[in-house]
Amino acid sequence: MNTESDRLTPEELRRLFLFESLDPEQLAHLCAHGRVERRRAGEAVYVEGEPASCFYVLLEGTVTMHRRVQGDDVELSRTSQPGVYGGAMQAYVGDPAEQRYQNSLFAVTDCAVFALPAAIIADAMRTWFPMATHLLEGLFIGMRNTQTIVGERERLLALGALSAGLTHELNNPAAAAVRATAALRDRVAKMRHKLAMIADGRLDGRRLHELVGLQEEAVKRAAAAPPLTPLAASDAEDELTDWLDDHDVRGAWDLAPTLVAGGIDSGWLGQVDAAVGGEDVESAIRWIAYTIDTELLMGEIDDAVSRISGLVGAAKQYSQLDRAPYQTVDVHDLLDATLVMLQAKIPPGVRVVKEYDENLPAVPAYAAELNQVWTNLIDNALGAMGDTGTLTIRTARKEDRLIVEVRDTGGGIPPEIRPRIFEPFYTTKPVGEGTGLGLDISYRIVVNKHHGDIRVQSQPGDTRFIVLLPMTPA
Repeated sequence: MNTESDRLTPEELRRLFLFESLDPEQLAHLCAHGRVERRRAGEAVYVEGEPASCFYVLLEGTVTMHRRVQGDDVELSRTSQPGVYGGAMQAYVGDPAEQRYQNSLFAVTDCAVFALPAAIIADAMRTWFPMATHLLEGLFIGMRNTQTIVGERERLLALGALSAGLTHELNNPAAAAVRATAALRDRVAKMRHKLAMIADGRLDGRRLHELVGLQEEAVKRAAAAPPLTPLAASDAEDELTDWLDDHDVRGAWDLAPTLVAGGIDSGWLGQVDAAVGGEDVESAIRWIAYTIDTELLMGEIDDAVSRISGLVGAAKQYSQLDRAPYQTVDVHDLLDATLVMLQAKIPPGVRVVKEYDENLPAVPAYAAELNQVWTNLIDNALGAMGDTGTLTIRTARKEDRLIVEVRDTGGGIPPEIRPRIFEPFYTTKPVGEGTGLGLDISYRIVVNKHHGDIRVQSQPGDTRFIVLLPMTPA
């Protein structure tokens, strides 16, 4: 690190907007205690977490400010404007704890900064601007506490809503699996009973083998049975009921729906009748019906378990807990996972349309943070539409950027408040329903962390939030 240093004159210091209103004595005091420090490109001006010993003002060159967030180095800003400042910015706060740098500042090009010891700037603030110091202390401490409390509450509410939605979605297939398992146990017991009746000596080995062969064929028919319309199913059930009645099979009305669902018709039942003879036809058909029922029930269980597995997979995709924070991701996977997590919040009257460009490549991104962006934008869109409308999620490519557009058919954003929607704590929702942090967080994730852009276009019936992400690492 280059430790070369020199002094500024009061006239040079006054050219910086931060000091332009100071009197000559105050300027001379700062010049006497401050020094000019130079950094080469890539060197640190100060590093986050170290004791905040100096207050720095940029004189020339370009610098970038970074913050460590859960182990990731996130760029907050980049500037070459003389007079911008950083470092021991809260030195004036009467905090007994040791002040430490809250971020890191690095030189992008060779640069020069004016360094003031933290004790000097703190004493100058308290002595020259006592009222302003008290106001800033209150603002800083109050804002910090407010952001902490509201941010934690926002995260808890979001987590609670997502957990409730996921629990609701998991409950349906889980309950279906439990019901199907109980019914399957009953059908298997009845099938064993019927098999004992059939094989009690009344059927010779050849006929029993033929019946077992028909059972295997019934299993294959059940697996390949095409879905029928209600009218076609009703006609097929009436035909089977007549056949069963003609062959003195009791409970024909109860057996027919199961047999039809398994793809069985009267012609196939004729094979069963020919294999076992008239006396045992009812037991054989009931045995076949229980076989088909067990296959259908196992299909229900398989479908329910697959849905549960899909929901768990969507939750893992959404949370990204078992994956690297920064990775190459398919944005469509992230959007689909977010829609699954929010499924319980989508009213029946809202239609979801996905217009995906399937040719888009994977992009480098912080996947969990992007899921938070999609959650905020989709949740806002659903809130704007109420119980009816169309939610459209569109992806596309524009030059070297990937575009994700969230569109709703709600009432739109009035022009007078549109410039403020990304401000922290600004919300148009009723008191108690919004914190005003959702779009602010989304903006910071897209713009500051991913070096992308987020825009809004709105008119009644057509509001679009457009996210642009770079397709190559920053």
